[in-house]
Order: sequence, then C-alpha cells, then structure tokens
Amino acid sequence: MHPSPRFSDMPYARPKVEDLQQESSDLLAAWDAASSVDAQIEVIQRWDKHQVAFQSNQTLAMIHFQQATDSEQAKTEKVFFDELSPVVLEADLNFLKRVTTSTHRPTLEARLGNQAFALWDCFLGTFEPAIADQKRLEAKLCTEYSEILAGISIEFQGKTVNLSTLRGFFGDADRSVRKAAQVARSEALSAVSEDLDRIYNDLVTVRHEMATTLGYDNFVPLGYGRMDRTDYNADDVAAFREQIRDHVVPLAGRIYARRAKALGIDNLSFHDESVRDLLGVPRPNGDEAWMMKQAASLFDDLGDDFGLFFKMMADCQLLDLSSRSSKAGGGFCADIPRYGVPFIFANFNGTQDDVNVFTHECGHAFQNWSSREQSLLVYHWPTSEAAEVHSMSLEFLTFPFMDRFFGEDAERYRTGHLEDALLFLPYGCAVDEFQHRVYENPTMTPDERAAVWKDLEAIYLPHRSYEDMAHHSSGRLWQQQHHIFAVPFYYIDYCLAQTCALQMWHAANSDREGVMARYRKLCGLGGSLPFTGLLKEVGLANPFKPGCLVSVCDAAAEALGL
Repeated sequence: MHPSPRFSDMPYARPKVEDLQQESSDLLAAWDAASSVDAQIEVIQRWDKHQVAFQSNQTLAMIHFQQATDSEQAKTEKVFFDELSPVVLEADLNFLKRVTTSTHRPTLEARLGNQAFALWDCFLGTFEPAIADQKRLEAKLCTEYSEILAGISIEFQGKTVNLSTLRGFFGDADRSVRKAAQVARSEALSAVSEDLDRIYNDLVTVRHEMATTLGYDNFVPLGYGRMDRTDYNADDVAAFREQIRDHVVPLAGRIYARRAKALGIDNLSFHDESVRDLLGVPRPNGDEAWMMKQAASLFDDLGDDFGLFFKMMADCQLLDLSSRSSKAGGGFCADIPRYGVPFIFANFNGTQDDVNVFTHECGHAFQNWSSREQSLLVYHWPTSEAAEVHSMSLEFLTFPFMDRFFGEDAERYRTGHLEDALLFLPYGCAVDEFQHRVYENPTMTPDERAAVWKDLEAIYLPHRSYEDMAHHSSGRLWQQQHHIFAVPFYYIDYCLAQTCALQMWHAANSDREGVMARYRKLCGLGGSLPFTGLLKEVGLANPFKPGCLVSVCDAAAEALGL
C-alpha cells in the first residue's frame, strides 16, 4: 500500500497566522526550558514537524498555481504564502538563533549532523524582519513574471500555442520551420520585453536594498547565502567559469562546426543550434501514455527500488507532464513532506525534450524518495548544485534504455545528448556571470544589462548569430530564463552538476554496476553533507579543483570522435 493519497485527494489547508504565532511562542518557551541535550533535541524535532506541516501546504499552493496560473483561487493561495513568508522566516530566525548559540552545540552537532547547523548559520545571514516588506515585493514581482510568460499565446502554423509547445518546433528537420518558431518566440518576447525589463530592474533594486540592509555590499553574498553555499564562494565559481572558457568553449566550437557541416551550411544560425543533422532532433515514438509505459519498464529494469518508486509516482498522480494553456512553463520537482513523496511538473512537447525532462526530474524525485527517512527535513534535499547531480546523472544512466523511446534513433539521441550536455556549460556560465555583473553594478539601466549579455555571448557563445530576431539580437534572450528572475545564482548549479554527471557517464561505460551503487548511495545521503562532502563520499572530482574538466572533456571528445 502506498504511503500517500493521490495528489487530487491531498488535503490543502491554509494555516492560520495566529496558530503559527502561538506555535512559535510555545517552541521558544519549550527551548528556554530545555536544559539538557536530549530536551533540546526534542524541541528541535518538534520544530521540524511544524516545518513539515507548513511546507506541505505551501508546496501544494505553489503547485496548484503553476498548474493553472489563470485561476484566481490558486493565485490567491500562492500570494497568501508569499505574504506570510516573512512572518514564518522571522519565527524561524528567532528559534534558530537560540539553537545555533546553544551551549550544547558541539554535542547537538554530533547527534544531528554538522550540516544542519551550517545551513542554519547560513539562513541566519539571509533574513531579518527589517527586510520583510522587500521579501513580499520580491515574491510579487516573481509571480508577475510567471504570469506574463504563462499568458503568452502565439499563432503558429494555424494553431494557438504557448512558449512550452512552441519549443517543440525548435529542433524541426525543416530549417524554415525551426527558424519561423524561433522568430515567433523572439516576437512574442519582444511584445512583453519592456515589462520584463521593468520587473527585473525592480528585482535587482529590491534585492540590493535587502543586501545593504543586512550589511552586505551588494546582493552577491546574500544570494550565495540564500543558495545555502557553505563550502565554496564566488571566487571558486569564477575559477570554475574560467575552466569552462578554457576547455569547453573550444570543444563546443568544434561541435557546432561539425553540426554545420552535417547540415550543409557554412555557418550555424541560432535556430540551427539544437539540430545536429538533417533529420532534426529525435522524437519519441509515441504519445505521453505510451511514454509512461516505456518509463515503467525502464525503471523496473533499473532495479526493484526504482520500479516501486515509479509505480508509486504514477499511482498517486504525482506526475503532471502535459502542456496546457495557462499552465506555467518549464519543469521542476517538489516534495510534499507530509507524505514523504515528490511531485514532478513538466511540459511535454513531443520531442527529445520530454525524455530529457522526464529522466532529469525523476532523478530529483528518486533522490528525495530515497532520503525521506533522513532525521531532519533539511536533509531530505541536498543543496541545489548537489541535487542537480542526481538529476543530470540519471539522464546519462538511462542511456542503455533509450531504444525504448527512440527505436532506431536511440544512438542519435545518445550522441546528441552528450553533445548538448557539453554545449550547455558555456550558456550556463554566461547566465551566471551575467548575474554577478548585474548585482555588482545594481544601478545599470536595462540597456546596459542587455549590453552585458551581448558581451558575455561573445565570450561564451562566440559562434552565435541571430537572423530576423530583433529581441534576441538586442541582448535580451536572457529574459526567457526563469531562474534569472526567480532564483538568482541557481543556474551555475546545473553547470557544476553537469561536470559531475559527465564523470558518472564516463565511469559507467566501464563499471556500470559500481556507478549505480554510487548513485544510490548519493541519493540516500540526501542533504546530510555539503556539496563537496557528498562528492567525496562517492568518489567524484571536485569541479572547483584545477584540471577537473580536462579529463571530462578529453573523454567526451574521444567518444564524439572530436
């Protein structure tokens, strides 16, 4: 019997502010009365149970809104939590200040783990009641951004489509079709570009205000704190980006040159970047229902634990995969800790993207499922760069089963996916460096930010050439990247994780069983260790160390015949 009801039957309850305030008061009183280590651990566990209840309802409200951004009821509930968030953060702040300054801290760390205290210390540097109003404004602006993108409707080939559905044409075998699709996206984004510039300008301003209020020079260190980075800093990330420039950008250039040759053109344009030959991108051989059957078979063959996990996800309606009008774009995995289950949100478009997103989000979900028995809620997920290792690694570890989705196109898919993993790294670093430059210079105008993006494209994506795409040519392609608006400094996590996933891919070619065992161990560790600590536990090289990318790039170049 599954431990969870179906998603449609999960009860949602808006918490009462007065109840939360009473719980907070009671917890503080209980802590002040707790003199022994055991008593303090009991109070921490009690606080943790409150976290589970609150976060479950908050996640349900978020998912309901993402599923239907035009629903006034769903928006009302999401906005309620956005407005309530500073109140809850203040309560957590007051409690964790006591916990982290306990005279028993060394013993508490030994019993509960150092990482929880490192994360709590990190959190204490990211919030004070003085920034509560700015936090509310930040959330409001992010919601407005999501609504604008989800509300875009585009007339294409006689149909009305959204941005997620339009992506299905970006890899079309017909060059004129994929160009028309990219031009349509450029025009659609251009129509809302002024609003997006305004929203981002306001986000940069309010984030800078929060940072200076908390005593930082700018938002960069606050942003790193909000990302729970306890074992590396901006200098480490800058050194990693330098490795990408030195080792991956030249390799990417060779990949793009070979793609141009395969397409019979002298120079690749932006609308050609997703296509590696005249056949276009591979497409699954069936619809969503067919893909679910193939996926069930795939997970069964990965092992009983994977098979039972996927059956639970399907039976409990924890997979929302179809693209719909007013449904938010993109994909994500969230957890509903009340039941110890994850939820996967995606937008299928009939291309290889569906398999990529599916395996990626299932990697997140399997990790969360594997960590559900961890002692504290904070350990159910690792920090985000570590979490992306699970997701990106599963994309590669499912390579042997891709015949089930693509048939004779499976090898084309595998080769293309390996190429795309490498090609992503320069773009991801451009996104990251863009944010560093923006937040280090918060008074830049929108046009100056666009100029920064164009400069970074010349460094990381020197091959890039737009045709008839005024919005993209203006230096505003970054506006379509949700992470830049909603979760600043997240995007480099994909790059850090990709270097680790490529290590998994390389090792699995000679020791698949050993790598699967390491993967399961990594998933089970959850968030009990920081990023570099988790890598050490499973024998993965630290991406910040010089030379990490050399072996990865050499192995990939050899596999690709480059």
